[in-house]
Amino acid sequence: MIVETLDHLKLIQESARDFAETYIRPHVLEWDEKQIFPIDLFHQMGHYGFLGVLVPEEYGGAGLGYQAYITIIEEIAKVCGAVGLSVAAHNSLCTNHILSFGNEEQKRKYLPKLATGEWIGAWGLTEPNTGSDAARMQCVAVRDGDYYVINGAKNFITHGASGQVAVLIARTGELLDSHGMSAFIIERGTPGFAAGKKENKLGMRASETAEMIFNDCRIHKSQLLGKEGEGFIQSMKILDGGRISIAALSLGIAKGAYAAAWQYAQEREQFGKPILQFQGISFKLADMATQIEAASLLTRKAGTLKDQGEKSTKLSAMAKLYASETAVSVSNDAVQIFGGYGYIKDFPVEKFYRDAKLCTIGEGTSEIQKLVISRAEQRGE
Repeated sequence: MIVETLDHLKLIQESARDFAETYIRPHVLEWDEKQIFPIDLFHQMGHYGFLGVLVPEEYGGAGLGYQAYITIIEEIAKVCGAVGLSVAAHNSLCTNHILSFGNEEQKRKYLPKLATGEWIGAWGLTEPNTGSDAARMQCVAVRDGDYYVINGAKNFITHGASGQVAVLIARTGELLDSHGMSAFIIERGTPGFAAGKKENKLGMRASETAEMIFNDCRIHKSQLLGKEGEGFIQSMKILDGGRISIAALSLGIAKGAYAAAWQYAQEREQFGKPILQFQGISFKLADMATQIEAASLLTRKAGTLKDQGEKSTKLSAMAKLYASETAVSVSNDAVQIFGGYGYIKDFPVEKFYRDAKLCTIGEGTSEIQKLVISRAEQRGE
C-alpha cells in the first residue's frame, strides 16, 4: 500500500505544473495545428519521473502511487489534454501491463526503458471492427514451435507508429472465449510488425493515434505476458487503472477550461460591468465548479482503492464516466462564456472543447462504463 502525504503531493503538483507551463504551453497551438507528436518532450518527461510514475524504483521508476499519478496527469492536462493523454496511455496501459503481469526478466528488460522515457510504449486491444466488443477480435497468434505467428491489425492505438514497444492482445483460442486471447510484448523493428495509417483527429491532435499491422510477425514464446489465454482477463484489470487515468485527464481538461472561463468572465465587460457579475454567467461557473469537485472526489476515491490494493472496477468506471462527461460539459460551458471568442483558436477553450470528447470514448465509452457499473451493482459490489 502506498500512502502519499499532502506535502509530498503538493511538491509533485508543483513540479508537474512548472514543467507544463515551461515546456508544453509555448507549443500547444503549433502541436495541435500540425498534429505533431513531441517525442523529445516525452524523453524529457522521463527524466522527471512522469513516464514511470507507478513503476518501483528498482526498475527505474518513480515508485509513486495513484494519488501522485492523478495529480501529474491532471496538471499536464490543464495545459494540453493531448500530452496528458499520451502520458496516461504510456503509464497505465503498456508500462503497467508489463509491471502487473510480466515476469522478472521481462520487467528488468523493458520497465527501465519505459520508465525513463528512453522508449515510448503502445497498447493494442482495439481493432477496426471490434471496439467495445473486444472478444470478437480478428488479430490472431498461432503457435509454431517456440514461436507465435501473428496476423491482423489494431487501430486507434496511441503511439501506434512511434512507440518502440507494444503490448498486443491477440486471439490464441476460439472466438468469443474470454480465455482465448493472450498478451504479448512486441518490439518495433520485429519483421512483420509495421505502422499503418496515422489518424487525422478532431482533438487530442498532439497525441499520436495510428494503426499497428502484423503480417506473419514471428515472436518467441518468451514474449508472452503471463500464460496463454490470460490476455483478455489481464486487459480488463489494466483498464481499471486506465480508467482512473482518463478520469484524471478529464479533470485536468475541465479545470483548464474552467480557469480560462473564470479569468475571462472577470475581464470581459458588457453593459458596463464584468460578465462575472451577471447571474447567468456566475451560476454557470458555480455549476462547473460543483461538477469538477464531484468528479475529483470520485477519481481520488478510486485512486485510493488502487493504492490500498482493493478492487476498484466499479469506482474506476464511475470516476471515468462522471469525470469525462464533466469535461465535455465544462468545456462546452466555457466556450459559451467566451461567446464568439470561444470559437476562435487564439483562445484556449476551443481546444479544451475538442479534446474533451475523446475522454467519453477512449478506454471504454460512457455507455460501457454504465454497463460495468450496473453489473457491479447487481453483484452487490
